[in-house]
Amino acid sequence: MREQRKRLVGVVTSDKMDKTVVVAVTTTKRHPVYGKVMRRVKKYKAHDESNDCHIGDRVQIIESRPISRHKRFLVTSILERAK
Repeated sequence: MREQRKRLVGVVTSDKMDKTVVVAVTTTKRHPVYGKVMRRVKKYKAHDESNDCHIGDRVQIIESRPISRHKRFLVTSILERAK
């Protein structure tokens, strides 16, 4: 059986590179001892073939083969444009 690719939703924080965007993905996790809900932010570099994404856009990214040294994700769709 084939494994599913990881799909994440995040906000574009940088679009300065050519065909690459930095996407900040926020997850919530409960502290193992104290039980407080903590927010974790992880940044991923994602491939944006058409340079269509801009700062503040909510995008969906999907795991892919390594594209470069740090890029392991592709932008699949823009869910919401920045205001």
